[in-house]
Amino acid sequence: MSKLKPYIETVGQGPDLVLLHGWGLHSGIWELITEQLSQHYTLHLVDLPGFGRSPLPGGDYSIELLTEQVLKVTPDKAHYLGWSMGGLVATNIAVNHSERVESLITVSSSPRFVQADDWQHAMKPNIMDSFCRYLEEDYQGTIIRFLAIQAIGSETQKEDIRRLRDTVFIHGMPASRALREGLNLLNDVDLRESLKQISVPFLGLYGRLDSLVPTKAAEEVQKLSPHSEHHIFPKASHAPFLSHTDQFVEKVREFLAA
Repeated sequence: MSKLKPYIETVGQGPDLVLLHGWGLHSGIWELITEQLSQHYTLHLVDLPGFGRSPLPGGDYSIELLTEQVLKVTPDKAHYLGWSMGGLVATNIAVNHSERVESLITVSSSPRFVQADDWQHAMKPNIMDSFCRYLEEDYQGTIIRFLAIQAIGSETQKEDIRRLRDTVFIHGMPASRALREGLNLLNDVDLRESLKQISVPFLGLYGRLDSLVPTKAAEEVQKLSPHSEHHIFPKASHAPFLSHTDQFVEKVREFLAA
């Protein structure tokens, strides 16, 4: 059992809400929504292991490791909101540690990020493979390229890319192992069967223009988790909380209030 703990920042007042960021980034990416949400919730902003200010423990960089690390620093019970890779971690927590979870919100996330014969609404495997290859040659360039893809099509594409780029290296480079094995995790994890076990209120948020998580995935998730809800932001891409901050906060508050 690793002694290392992830970095966590707590702000605001009200019910506990844990925010988990995506691959390559850190909790600083939430700054646009932090001010509004912290007026109503106590936010727990976690840097996933190897990203931002969090150390990287030994052992496989698996979804189990990330889950165990996050649960070390979060409240006994909280609402969870996870974006992209953070959505996988939040989902895994809701499945395997439901006693810790009031409700689950995933943002631009999918139980499986890469296509399979019976799962077409996802990234083509060759895209993921090429990211893994580029990463070995140029960490910084590959992260920026991945971030740019996340903003493509959004109404505020230029600002989104600039914000992602400005945020990503504030705390220096992420650990190369976290980057490499985080991509492997996105490539390999498949939580589709697990979705059937989610017993807490569950909302999926998506951007219609997202090229990493196509919105058709929303219908498939709904089939796997029939009591879940979803909402699609018509003009957003992979980071709706950057491009449509007010609508995003409104949806989150509406769901948590219910």
